[in-house]
Amino acid sequence: MIASMPLGMICLWQEVESVNAKIAVSLPEQLLSVLDSLARKWATTRSGAVAELLRRAEQEELEVRLRQGYLEMAELHKAHAELFLPSQAEVFRGGD
Repeated sequence: MIASMPLGMICLWQEVESVNAKIAVSLPEQLLSVLDSLARKWATTRSGAVAELLRRAEQEELEVRLRQGYLEMAELHKAHAELFLPSQAEVFRGGD
């Protein structure tokens, strides 16, 4: 649907229907207490707390992979710099 907006602007709305799968999870009482505590803290349901924990775990995993990738690229750039530095220095000195 296109709504009327100020001159030169178009706003699009798209309804997105979320489909949630239902699962059953067995937890020890201690972990269930932790889950309930998190659900209260985050003002959500047990399902909402589990979903939030999974989102956070996924984000943390992504950050670990990115950090590792940046470290690998830094090592590669350092190796390239060490390899090409002598020839770049020669050009800078005028080809002595």
